[in-house]
Amino acid sequence: MVGLPAQREAITFLMNEFKVSERKACRAISIERSSIRYKKRPDKNIELKKRMIHWSEKRPRYGHPRIHEMVLRDGFRVNHKRTERLYFKELNLALKGKKKKRRYRSEARVPIPFPEAPNKVGSMDFVSDQLSFGRRVRGLTVVDVFSKRNQALDFDFSMTGFKVVQILERVCEFEGVPEFITVDNGPEFICMALDKWAFSKGIKLHFSRPGKPTDNAYIESFNGKLRDEFLNMNWFLSLKELQEKALEWRDEYNNERPHSSLKMKTPKEFLESYDKEIYAV
Repeated sequence: MVGLPAQREAITFLMNEFKVSERKACRAISIERSSIRYKKRPDKNIELKKRMIHWSEKRPRYGHPRIHEMVLRDGFRVNHKRTERLYFKELNLALKGKKKKRRYRSEARVPIPFPEAPNKVGSMDFVSDQLSFGRRVRGLTVVDVFSKRNQALDFDFSMTGFKVVQILERVCEFEGVPEFITVDNGPEFICMALDKWAFSKGIKLHFSRPGKPTDNAYIESFNGKLRDEFLNMNWFLSLKELQEKALEWRDEYNNERPHSSLKMKTPKEFLESYDKEIYAV
């Protein structure tokens, strides 16, 4: 099939050689005049594409819903179907998903009701990683179940029960004392130091069943995002560098990252809207 530039060249040749009109030249070689006169429209999505590429480079693990939310916050008035088409078809920014494993449903024996206010139910767990020279580090993560706010993100070479108590004491000082904290059966959580501290504060520790991470699903979800968006995307030369970058990521997670479970609000925005509703009542 002859391309449009060649067709236009043929029409021009006929018009100049035989002194005929454009209409007759097109009829002679069976070409529609509309196709010859067609001019490609300028791409109205250029700025939108640049912004989508900017966010995909700045936040490599953000998927389409979060990229769409970020361009809306940048001031673009665009339907999600357009960003979806650009994201998957034209820009090819789709993330490679992991192969889903077969999962079995399980429920906690004594499930905690979902909190109706912030800082009523907390959830905590450990993550592990290693520095550039191979030394292992551990991190304690604490999340408020209601607002999804990350209340603590501390890394060190070792995490004892006493260290956990110190971090939780700091969390309670700034955030308030929760009613429940869900934990797994790790040695740092079943130790006497944490048990005494929780009893003195009137906090109930809710232990998940062994081998059932779904009993502590909120912190497992957070740890997955932490590893996917932070730990796997950075290379740490020292513990100090890891601690500094962790604080930066925590600030971005609480104040800039929209959450689908919060209707695409950040934890900060969600808490602000919750406070306004309380004051309105």
